[in-house]
Amino acid sequence: MSNRLPVVLILLAVVLVVVYSSIFVVNAREQAIVVRFGEIQSVKTDPGIYFKLPFAFADADRVQYVPKQELRFDLDNIRVQVSGGAFYEVNAFLIYRINDARRFRETVSGDREAAEARLRTRLDSALRRVYGVRSIEAALSRERVAMMLEVRNELQADAETLGITLDDVRISRTDLTQDVSERTFNRMRAERLAEAELLRAQGNEEGQRRRAIADRQVVELTAGAQRDSEILRGQGDAERNRIFAEAFSRNPDFFEFYRSMAAYSAALSSQDTTLVLSPDSEFFRYFNTAAGAAPANSAAPAPATPGATAPVTPAAPAN
Repeated sequence: MSNRLPVVLILLAVVLVVVYSSIFVVNAREQAIVVRFGEIQSVKTDPGIYFKLPFAFADADRVQYVPKQELRFDLDNIRVQVSGGAFYEVNAFLIYRINDARRFRETVSGDREAAEARLRTRLDSALRRVYGVRSIEAALSRERVAMMLEVRNELQADAETLGITLDDVRISRTDLTQDVSERTFNRMRAERLAEAELLRAQGNEEGQRRRAIADRQVVELTAGAQRDSEILRGQGDAERNRIFAEAFSRNPDFFEFYRSMAAYSAALSSQDTTLVLSPDSEFFRYFNTAAGAAPANSAAPAPATPGATAPVTPAAPAN
């Protein structure tokens, strides 16, 4: 009995190895391709436990797993030319699924890198064509959605030949290339400088026009004010003469006395005033008598007229 135990254990181990190599598990995120001697035997897409021929090293049944969920492929820094001739750098990505694992195995041997290399070439070509018939403004407007749909529809037929379904294609970035960016910046700066010069010239012209209008208005207002002042001054002088004439007509003696007092006040207002007059001058008539009568040896004064000052006769100097 003890001699049979190693044999039993060996047989049990062989059975376990055979069973283990005959079983494979497919989860919900993948699908399995069973290949026997280089030919596809079956494709398992539902999750579960499956059986195959053991000993894959003898080129019997081998299982190749491919993803079942959505995959993303990015394509960066694609140099495209728009209809205006300018070059831009574009980043894009696509979302795809392997919906036909059998065809995927037959076309690219189930290699994702090989499939994405083909998608890269086709995506690059589609982006160049879509951008080439449009201006850059289209990629920056609502037309961008239509551009992405057009790229996806153009790639869909090629992707189906690989056993792939495209769920979405997105353009994530559209930028000017370095040389085009510098030229565009220089052109925009020149345009802004020209616009600034134009605005500055227009401002100077408007300023000169407004200053001319203001200067003309100043001249007109000054002339009008001077005219009004001369009119008012003339009216004031006329009113003053009227009042003087009326006062003189009412009491000529008082008017002459008032005018003489005003003349004395104006002539003798300063302490440094020196008068050189004759003692019997008409200017001193009210210094001789209170009534203003002329001295006995002097001639009678001429009658005074309104607004006139009696003439002053020069005489010997007197302090």
